[in-house]
Amino acid sequence: MRRMVAETRLHPADLILPAFVREGIAAPVEIESMPGVVQHTRDTLKKAAVEALAAGVSGIMLFGVPEESKKDAVGTPGTDPDGILQLAIRDVRAEVGDELIVMSDLCLDETTDHGHCGVLDAEGRVDNDATLERYAEMAQVQADAGAHVVGPSGMMDGQIGVIRDALDQVGHEDVSILAYTAKYSSAFYGPFREAVGSSLKGDRKTYQQDPANSRESLRELALDLEEGADMVMVKPAGPYLDILAKVADAVDVPVAAYQISGEYAMIQAAAERGWIDRDKAVMESLTGIKRAGANMILTYWATEVARQL
Repeated sequence: MRRMVAETRLHPADLILPAFVREGIAAPVEIESMPGVVQHTRDTLKKAAVEALAAGVSGIMLFGVPEESKKDAVGTPGTDPDGILQLAIRDVRAEVGDELIVMSDLCLDETTDHGHCGVLDAEGRVDNDATLERYAEMAQVQADAGAHVVGPSGMMDGQIGVIRDALDQVGHEDVSILAYTAKYSSAFYGPFREAVGSSLKGDRKTYQQDPANSRESLRELALDLEEGADMVMVKPAGPYLDILAKVADAVDVPVAAYQISGEYAMIQAAAERGWIDRDKAVMESLTGIKRAGANMILTYWATEVARQL
């Protein structure tokens, strides 16, 4: 009876798998703070993409982790056609073609030696406009590599408009933009920093949103849509379901939510200690995100959950 009258249903097509690929490793590297998640080699990433496709997952969001020695102040690996992320995009596209949507993280934090999402000025502050120039280059090389969707996650003012223009200028009008519209300065990103080998010292409060604020997210939403965003995202998901519901009610474009590393780690850790039923908690958390209005959910459990649905 419950199954018959359920108002909210998860489907494999709702799910997107975030995946990390690391340069210079011969075997996958376990991420200690995210049990069950690894930094892939290029070969194991291709296998993970094929498994996600077979399970019915809609997309894969790729994050590249370059060798430490290649990081610099402007994030050169992010615009190098042979940078690890661009190589990974080509690898996955060659493996799955157009059957699985290949998304790419468009941000500098993984590739800069200071770990910030943008270029710094002489006083060590993030230079918004200089960063936009780098984002435009990144969008073009990621699209050239085969990304179906780019996901600008840096929260720079004007980033969507600049990226849309940059893509259109080089004939990539069909590449979509998934805007990280409401990305909060959250404590739950901790494990992700290990996953991408972040060099960050300090925080990103000057460009990510204040967890205390709600109206700010709707202003960001209006700007992203005006600049040409095809899809919008709320990140993190669980602690911001109220924001997700407001965004979903306000727009007629697809809405994504990212169940981030800290959300994943909490459930895994509690389950390992026998405090909660892991499988039920995973499903309940994802159902809550879907119920709040997400059309798409980025989750590290994507393939596993898709197989169960």
